[in-house]
Amino acid sequence: MTDNTKINVEPLKPKDFSSGLDVRWCPGCGDYSILSQIQKTFAKIGYQKHEPIVISGIGCSSRFPYYLSTYGFHGIHGRAPALASGTTLALPDHPVWVATGDGDLMSIGGNHFIHACRKNMDIKLLLFNNRIYGLTKGQYSPTSEKGKITKTSPYGSIDYPFNPISLALGSNATFVARTVDREPKHMQQIFEKASEHKGTAFIEIFQNCVIFNDGAFDDVSKKDVKDDHMLVLEDGQPMLFGKEKEKGIILDGFEPKAVNLNDGKYTIDDVIVHHEKDESGILAFILAHMTDNPNLPTPVGVFRSIRKQTYGEALQEQIKNVTEEKGKGTLEMLLSEGNIWEVN
Repeated sequence: MTDNTKINVEPLKPKDFSSGLDVRWCPGCGDYSILSQIQKTFAKIGYQKHEPIVISGIGCSSRFPYYLSTYGFHGIHGRAPALASGTTLALPDHPVWVATGDGDLMSIGGNHFIHACRKNMDIKLLLFNNRIYGLTKGQYSPTSEKGKITKTSPYGSIDYPFNPISLALGSNATFVARTVDREPKHMQQIFEKASEHKGTAFIEIFQNCVIFNDGAFDDVSKKDVKDDHMLVLEDGQPMLFGKEKEKGIILDGFEPKAVNLNDGKYTIDDVIVHHEKDESGILAFILAHMTDNPNLPTPVGVFRSIRKQTYGEALQEQIKNVTEEKGKGTLEMLLSEGNIWEVN
């Protein structure tokens, strides 16, 4: 990111990151909220228009580059992480953001996703998860719940869904988080933290599709239930939830359990304290699978945030070391040395 104080340029406002094109999402779509918070985040952290690069694949989410006044690339189905990986290696001084959906990233893009995480590519991956294929009119996706009735599963999906947070952790992403389209302030905070991270930053966004999967996350994010059904993770703080923060999460062995601190059996000292920088990732995995248990709240926030060498940093270090040892090569040396042969 450019230091605006050094080059003496005016800081930009959120509206400056709007391309001015008509936004063609369905009225009420959660994508509007995500777009707004990205524009606010880009302005708040001080990007200039020429700095961020926004890359997408295929789907409703993948219209993102058209609506932002930045450099961008609309790729093909599932290939956004691969395109972003090449971009960050070629242009390491430019922050690279990826807008993708659960069909785009978790299905045809799954292999590119896990390898981007494994290599710790310096990219920010935003997963718009609405648990449905929206652009192609309502087929079940890799994150749709088992038994989901859709146009391609009229008797109910028999697939087991991916858990995106668990998949990212299993692929060793160094920053893993979740936020909700209905929580704009929280979303912006998560985007800001991702912008500061060096390495693969993966953010799952619970995003509502008003046409083909309306209310997919109502049991977590509706105003009248979210206090009891949503656990907001804060680094170094006990895991409390409920309207009066009267409930907490304890560990019974490796099994998380929700308890009421008002019944006298447990105190706040028994509640798990969140540590997002835990190197082992064990706690993050436990939190990721709390969504599998209907008796537990759904965690949102940063599950894991650790620092380790990125692929780009390792590549530049290797090039520097080999060049110092062997000298700078030439195209002729490349073509004429090593395992070569002549065809007569």
